[in-house]
Amino acid sequence: MHSTVFAHCFIRVVLPGFIIMPTLLTDPAGAIDVKLTMDDAKKALAAGREPMEAANTPEDVKKLLQQAAISTRVGADPEKDPCGPNAVLRTKRYWLESFGRQEATESKKQKHDVRMPEDKIQKILDMPNLEMSIQLCGDDEYFAEGVQVALQQGSKTIKPVDVSPADKGRKNEGQGPAYRSRFTARFAYDTFDPNAKTKVIVYFQDGKMLEFDADLSKVK
Repeated sequence: MHSTVFAHCFIRVVLPGFIIMPTLLTDPAGAIDVKLTMDDAKKALAAGREPMEAANTPEDVKKLLQQAAISTRVGADPEKDPCGPNAVLRTKRYWLESFGRQEATESKKQKHDVRMPEDKIQKILDMPNLEMSIQLCGDDEYFAEGVQVALQQGSKTIKPVDVSPADKGRKNEGQGPAYRSRFTARFAYDTFDPNAKTKVIVYFQDGKMLEFDADLSKVK
């Protein structure tokens, strides 16, 4: 028996405020999978689900989640530079594999297969925007308040569809600035070229700027 309750609730929790709209997407030539088919989507769900089904310990689960973030991260490597600016790109494939892992988790809890229904999968396939979760460090817990961001590709500046307020800074246990924060921006897929040389430019309220290179071509 397949359960649809999990998928219905989980997508609403994970994607607050996200409005699914009909869209005519151009398909930029590049690594990011913008036009996925339903078959592609089910394969991505399985790619997330199967390793989680095989995970038997909390350590196994932690490693899987870390690997998932690494595969779509651009900018600094937190393992080498704990406070270096970086971003996790939440592409359509990222979301599908994430939901696949959740399917496995819920299946274990409920002791029967839990699968996302096709209408919910289709909503992910129709997403017009790339979500980018950006991590920064600063000297006080409100350093990222009011932060804005853009992508720079040559002479073209790409502004986001929207930017969520930054989290209140959390104490940074490593070296460097005392606090770290995250914020999320969404960029329309049809406004940027995933193969172009890209910089992420962050603008702070005090007029300061920060930038880092982002190789989008390596992200699916």
